[in-house]
Amino acid sequence: MAVGTAVDWREGLDAGDVSSEALVRGAFERIRSLDSHFHAILAVDEERSLRLAQAADARLRSGERSPVLGLPIVLKDNLNWAGLPVSCGSQVLGGYQAPYDATVVARLVQAGAIPVAKANMDEFAMGSSGEFSAFDPARNPWDTTLVPGGSSSGSVVAVAAGYAPLALGSDTGGSVRLPASFCNVTALRPTYGVLSRFGLTAMASSLDQVGPIAATAADVALALGVMAGRDPLDSTSSDLPGAERLGSLRAKDLKGLRIGLPREYFGGGLERGVRSLLEEALRVFTDQGAELREVSLPHTRYAIDAYYLICTSEVSSNLSRFDGVRYGHRAKRGNLPAMIAETRDEGLGAEVKRRILLGTFCLSKGYYEAFYLKAMKARTLIARDFEQVFESVDVLATPVSPGVAFPFGAKTTDPMAMYLADTFTVTAPLAGLPCLSMPAGFIAGLPAGIQLIGPAFSDVMLLEAAHAFQQLTTHHLETPPLSA
Repeated sequence: MAVGTAVDWREGLDAGDVSSEALVRGAFERIRSLDSHFHAILAVDEERSLRLAQAADARLRSGERSPVLGLPIVLKDNLNWAGLPVSCGSQVLGGYQAPYDATVVARLVQAGAIPVAKANMDEFAMGSSGEFSAFDPARNPWDTTLVPGGSSSGSVVAVAAGYAPLALGSDTGGSVRLPASFCNVTALRPTYGVLSRFGLTAMASSLDQVGPIAATAADVALALGVMAGRDPLDSTSSDLPGAERLGSLRAKDLKGLRIGLPREYFGGGLERGVRSLLEEALRVFTDQGAELREVSLPHTRYAIDAYYLICTSEVSSNLSRFDGVRYGHRAKRGNLPAMIAETRDEGLGAEVKRRILLGTFCLSKGYYEAFYLKAMKARTLIARDFEQVFESVDVLATPVSPGVAFPFGAKTTDPMAMYLADTFTVTAPLAGLPCLSMPAGFIAGLPAGIQLIGPAFSDVMLLEAAHAFQQLTTHHLETPPLSA
């Protein structure tokens, strides 16, 4: 059974036209049929998922209604679902199984969603292309010779290929938005704290956020509304204003909407085709009465440097726990220090090692002030830029990526070229702001997205604006030919 949008299936389930069990069986049929091409899935528990689907059908027959009740969902493999492996795309966690549910997963399951698979990813979420999984990397369903984007590669591919209408990824510097742009789906990085990080394997704790992925903004809203809100298990979590509007998302009236165009995002390095596509997308907004204003975020030029210094510093701390002592892969060495060193050497990939070494250097004596502390000061300046700009505009519109999906291997030998793929996605996370990637059209048959960035806790407004855009366009309804 082909998968439609979450809103489509929500209506079908509520009307009794389709069963949750049928949707879940259809999800597994598509995974079996297609995933040998796309490599999006790392683990499943079909028997358990079918039991949950049957329970959801019983709840539906009793008259219960919920935004996600009966809907299949795919989980990035850095989120805990009790009893299933959590590999984080790494060999170092070989044999480890989650002992508990992540809060976002528990809330979805309680509301009746059915996890059907754990999705492939760049190792420990470190990557912009999807190529750094310790397992066979996921493939872009629009062209399997091209990268799907990372690090939430498998989650995005699962939605684009129709395995499920919803998926969860994580976004530290662009990890749901970049692959969403490359694969023609919609993905939201919420305001920092709106979604609990309890049960999400930490990469960079001051930047990590869980991000919902779907075909449309209305679909994303269904999942966000169920998951959002304060969690006593995560002291950084917050309530989301306007969350009651997410269960039945309405298009925002675009008349008078003030859209800022940061000049720093439209300079050199942006491919001509992407610029033309964004200009066409912006005309959709202005035709409805929105107003475009050029603005400046002058400290954007420091964003990539600040992001990678802060991120790698936090990585070096967070990944010290993966040492083979308590869980996961353990090297066969008797001496404890030698065993730990060998375990990490055997179990961690080259990109993860690179970031651990850079972060450890940044935090070392004599370099902390020169690198990490300066990066934190730059982060403050970047956040202030956004605060000032949002005094005169309601939302920012930017590219998601300088270009479209690129071939496997094109940037793996040049880490700086790979990191520059995040040029337009790292600034908002440094300021803790919500940002959304949605389909904007195609360049030579390949999708590209437009990014909307809003003030803190404007997540609902961003989704309403995106929904209004998608009511006026059809790019998001295009599906890759390889998923047929």
